[in-house]
Amino acid sequence: MDIFLTNTRTRAKELFTPIDPGNVRIYVCGPTVYDRAHMGNARAAIVFDMLVRVMRQVYGSAQVTYVRNFTDVDDKINATAQARKVAGDPRPLETLIAERTEETIGWYLEDMAAVGVAEPDHMPRATRYIPQMIAMIAGLIASGHAYAAEGHVLFSVASYRNYGALSGRTVDDMIAGARVEVAPYKRDPMDFVLWKPSSDDLPGWDSPWGRGRPGWHIECSAMSYELLGESFDIHGGGNDLMFPHHENEIAQSCCAHPQGDFAKVWLHNEMLQVEGKKMSKSLGNFFTVRDLLDQGIPGEVIRFVFLSTHYRKPMDWTAEKATSATKTLRHWYDQTAGMQASPDLDPELLEAVCNDLNTAGAIARLHRLSAEGKAGDLLAGLTFLGLSLVKAPGWGLPSAADSGIALLADKLAAARAEAMQSKDFSEVDRLKAAFLSAGIEVRMSKTGVELMPGPGFDPARLAGL
Repeated sequence: MDIFLTNTRTRAKELFTPIDPGNVRIYVCGPTVYDRAHMGNARAAIVFDMLVRVMRQVYGSAQVTYVRNFTDVDDKINATAQARKVAGDPRPLETLIAERTEETIGWYLEDMAAVGVAEPDHMPRATRYIPQMIAMIAGLIASGHAYAAEGHVLFSVASYRNYGALSGRTVDDMIAGARVEVAPYKRDPMDFVLWKPSSDDLPGWDSPWGRGRPGWHIECSAMSYELLGESFDIHGGGNDLMFPHHENEIAQSCCAHPQGDFAKVWLHNEMLQVEGKKMSKSLGNFFTVRDLLDQGIPGEVIRFVFLSTHYRKPMDWTAEKATSATKTLRHWYDQTAGMQASPDLDPELLEAVCNDLNTAGAIARLHRLSAEGKAGDLLAGLTFLGLSLVKAPGWGLPSAADSGIALLADKLAAARAEAMQSKDFSEVDRLKAAFLSAGIEVRMSKTGVELMPGPGFDPARLAGL
């Protein structure tokens, strides 16, 4: 089946034609590992996990190479390690930095696995590719595209005439809209750092320009070249990386390897909102994937909500969407329990995801398969989208009858009937408060009382009832 993707570089939806159908190559910018993965990190991971699933479905699993890096040398990482030292940890800063990155990478992989993201073929760490970065920087200096100054090495933006083509900005626009670092050693305000000095207490490596560490942008260029070559099929990331990170990657990579094309297709996912507002610590609506998992929201629910919005549209996380996703998935899991998945993927579902990763359309198709009673096709579709239930905390809930929830519903119904006569609703209110505290949704109508376990259901809180 043909795959169509919206290429940021050309600003058009195009038929995807791989450079080599036997080796489809994808590079995605991964996280800077200084803290837990937030919901924005998860959106990018889920979007490109789906892209890889589609590519492997169409071209074959062995014919796709997926690379997603870890940035493990960064000022934010240094700051977290320095904070531990200030707090009294006597160990060397280098040890604290290594411990922090290992810890954070472990967290990231654990949290991404919980939302159904498979590990890529390669997960390079920047610190393991320093020699390749130094070699690339030296080549850029030799070809006149970079220059050394006061222990720094900077890329000369003026030396690359196509700078700004990806984002569609002129250099003047970029200077006006960006926080350009003003430094006396720069020949031009737009020139960006390839190498910078390190003090004795910070991570550093020996280089022809002195002890230092790489700039952020050169890391991805060196790692993608080493693992995928001078030309590869797709480069992805969040649209917040388009400028300056991806723009700078293109400039330095195309100048370092002028015979190559670097990335043929550029894909960018839109940002995430929470209840209609930009996610921000200042607004108090900033949270991590682990925050939601710890609240009892299964990873499948998080993934379902994300896939319900097209990757090129802003995604709004709301409690209402999580509740709706929970109900839908519970119904589908009940419907497919004990069933065998169909050997072939439903053609309409595959067609949807092949059309610029239309995962919302794929979920709409799952709804139709469910309504038509096609449980085998439904299960195959759930599995393909990474929504099949394997083992997730929160989904292994007992049924309403087995857990005694049905008896508690009867108890609440009896208390309500008595309150209607006595006009004393204190017992009704007490029971409702207890149920809500345990994560149970309470529905009362003229026809009766219904109790539904929610995502945060905790049976232990019902012990006293």
